[in-house]
Amino acid sequence: MLKPSPAHDDAPDAVDEPRRRSVGRTVGITLYSIVSGIVVLALIATGFVVYTIQRSFPQLDGTVAVAGLGGEVTVQRDVLGIPTITAGSADDLFYAQGYVHAQDRFWEMDFRRHVTSGRLSELFGESQLPTDRFLRTLGWRAVAEQEVAALDDTTRAYYEAYADGVNAYLAEHQGADASFEYAVLGLQNDDYEIEPWTPADSVAWLKAMAWDLRSNIEEETERAVIAPDFTEEQMQELYPAYPFDRNPVIVPSISTVPAVGTVADVDRDAEADAATASIQWSEVDGVVEAVSELVGGVGEGIGSNSWVVSGDLTESGKPLLANDPHLGASLPSVWHQVSLKCRVVSEECAFDVSGFGFSGVPGVIIGHNDRIAWGFTNLTTDVTDLYLEKVDGDSYWRDGALVPLESRTETLKVAGDDDVELEIRSTVHGPIISGLVDDYTAIAEDPYTGNGGFIEQPSGAPTGEYAVSLQWTALTPASTPSAIFALNRAQDFDDFRGAAALFAVPAQNLVYADVDGNIGYQTPGSLPIRGDGDGSMPQPGWDSAYDWQGYIPFEELPVSYNPDEGYIVTANNAVVGEDYPYFLTRDWDYGWRAARIVDLIQRASATRPLTAEDMRDIQADNGFFLGMRLSGAYESIQTGDAGTDAALDLLRQWDAQNDADSAAAAFANVLWSELADNLFVEGREHPVPLSDQARLFLLVDGLLRDPSSEWWTNEALGVSGQEQMLQRAATDAYERLSELQGEKTSKWNWGSLHALPLVSDTFGSSGIAPIEWLFNRGPFPVGGGSSVVNATGWVMGEGFATVTVPSMRMVVDLADFDDSGWNHLTGTSGHAFHPNYIDQTETWQEAEMTPWAYSRDAVAAATTNTLTLVPAG
Repeated sequence: MLKPSPAHDDAPDAVDEPRRRSVGRTVGITLYSIVSGIVVLALIATGFVVYTIQRSFPQLDGTVAVAGLGGEVTVQRDVLGIPTITAGSADDLFYAQGYVHAQDRFWEMDFRRHVTSGRLSELFGESQLPTDRFLRTLGWRAVAEQEVAALDDTTRAYYEAYADGVNAYLAEHQGADASFEYAVLGLQNDDYEIEPWTPADSVAWLKAMAWDLRSNIEEETERAVIAPDFTEEQMQELYPAYPFDRNPVIVPSISTVPAVGTVADVDRDAEADAATASIQWSEVDGVVEAVSELVGGVGEGIGSNSWVVSGDLTESGKPLLANDPHLGASLPSVWHQVSLKCRVVSEECAFDVSGFGFSGVPGVIIGHNDRIAWGFTNLTTDVTDLYLEKVDGDSYWRDGALVPLESRTETLKVAGDDDVELEIRSTVHGPIISGLVDDYTAIAEDPYTGNGGFIEQPSGAPTGEYAVSLQWTALTPASTPSAIFALNRAQDFDDFRGAAALFAVPAQNLVYADVDGNIGYQTPGSLPIRGDGDGSMPQPGWDSAYDWQGYIPFEELPVSYNPDEGYIVTANNAVVGEDYPYFLTRDWDYGWRAARIVDLIQRASATRPLTAEDMRDIQADNGFFLGMRLSGAYESIQTGDAGTDAALDLLRQWDAQNDADSAAAAFANVLWSELADNLFVEGREHPVPLSDQARLFLLVDGLLRDPSSEWWTNEALGVSGQEQMLQRAATDAYERLSELQGEKTSKWNWGSLHALPLVSDTFGSSGIAPIEWLFNRGPFPVGGGSSVVNATGWVMGEGFATVTVPSMRMVVDLADFDDSGWNHLTGTSGHAFHPNYIDQTETWQEAEMTPWAYSRDAVAAATTNTLTLVPAG
């Protein structure tokens, strides 16, 4: 249902502390002395902190004269603080968006640009030098500057206008007037001064998002690190291939569509008949049967759900498009909602767009305009490769010859300390990153290479020391900064594909719907064509046969248009079948989530036309595949312990829904954690990483079908065979949950065990409780879980607290945009204690959405505040 989103400021039961693991997003700052904490307490006691906090709250009504604006701009806000910006020119529109972003989120923007530039030490001191060294080595900022220089004049003008708007706000708001965080920063770093905003600051944030969504480098690194400890057969068992026989692919048959830019007026019906006649979704048949039996779900971590349903299946006769990107939990949320409207839409001012963007970046990233809607999920293709290099002094080996390393020196400024010099060395593949991160250093010290599951120590390597370099598509200048505006202006599928052709990184699945009733899908991105290697393990950099050979041509990338089934589902699962001519990756999400979504769409549409409420219900689905599987596996298991056996009775009666108030869900998830730990970690000479629960689902599902597997025996635990292992895991789970929530099963609930702590990306982990109290909120009980459509992920082995989330949810109704709904994790404002700081969180907890006003009448009816910007002088 659609409902208003009230503020939520209570603090439920304690929750296991989650891991802070995203580079630059949660930096683990321990900067402040006990004296600083005492100062903060004193400020709170005097009430001075209240004034300091509120002085940065933005002006929402009246008129403000600003330099550099061409004409009058209105900023209408609703009760959630969501702005609708209306301007007479495109430059004024983006100028005002920059001004509004600075009003709501400038500390976040400033922090982000220090992340992307490798300059966190300038803010927080020497504790951030390891992060800065790594980010400077990757060189995000330098690539962003090259991309800005390559922009066409019109697009560059948009970024410059946006920067002008940010700087117009900063001209009147410095230090604590811009955000309360600067007052806190001044306790330690009182010399800090805010710099003007630049277009490169905006473009560099796209590199950060590309890093967040870079796909399989963790899996590649993990395999390389543990390869010395396992046989090739064990490695193939531990890292199975995608289950094409049971879980769906996104594009079973690639549609034939006109090349981008060649479409004039397309006959939709004729094109659809020609394009989709061969599509059968044959891969789905086994999946739907399996999911209907077992109830399926999603892998934890970074990913997304998106799907689009044609009007043939809907009540309105027009498409519905749903999207919920899964990212690390953050406060404030990574998203900022906005509508951008030209007062008169024309060729010169072509924007009438609404949706979700990033503070610091102009335009709308995901949303809709007056003709089309679009959504993103992570493509999960392999766009990063590690190379083993042989380095000899200042040179490295290539095809039997020594060639010079590229080298540069950069200066890292450190708050309260001396500057630090950093030497950065690169090969033809990219920067050398061993020596900066422990795992990459470990690979260089004990190198393994491989291809298609075959793993070996490198042979025939030249002399010299091993090093590890990184090749990544995002380190090559590309056209993504232009793609945002092309998407915002697109009017049909051809325009949409034209924008997708510009969207180089991060590689995303793009789903599409339009008001004429068409639905579609396009794989965009710079997707490498590999030589001898497949990128699943580090490759020998000294042999050019393993180099990338270019990128897959855009017109040969997977595309689907008006499929016969009437829907397209993407959930980080395999895009195409094994017969696709180009290798994309070995590390897809394993498809539990996609299978569940397909099943729910098919079940619902078999009985009645679909509505936006059905789309929301699917987003909120808590079905837990492995929970149902464990329930079956424990059907006849008894332990002899009364408490454990009572818990197993709960499991057997459970509906496999990870609802927040479910005692059985709490036990099932703890049981899953204990079983995985006992199988692969506890007492094992060589522990198996538990980083990817979707992969472990497939692995354990296979083991449950194979009672003779050697994995069921763990001599260190005194366990021999499947039955004993299952009994031991159940007993351990009961003991662990009893410690966390008490022995009475009536006291158990998944929501508080799995609760989400909202932690400020900066001062929220300062180590000083009074400062953390100022910025952090929660924890908030939530349902869902890892490998669940409602994808609230947790880190196995590190507690059950939610760490990754559906960062926003939207359902777009192409019959009437005003009937659409949207929501994101926290709120519009980044100012602690502002009414819009976390006023969307309660609605998010329930997987609900609020009405999405788009038409001028709907926006006017929802408006609670209006600010008018006028040219100064």
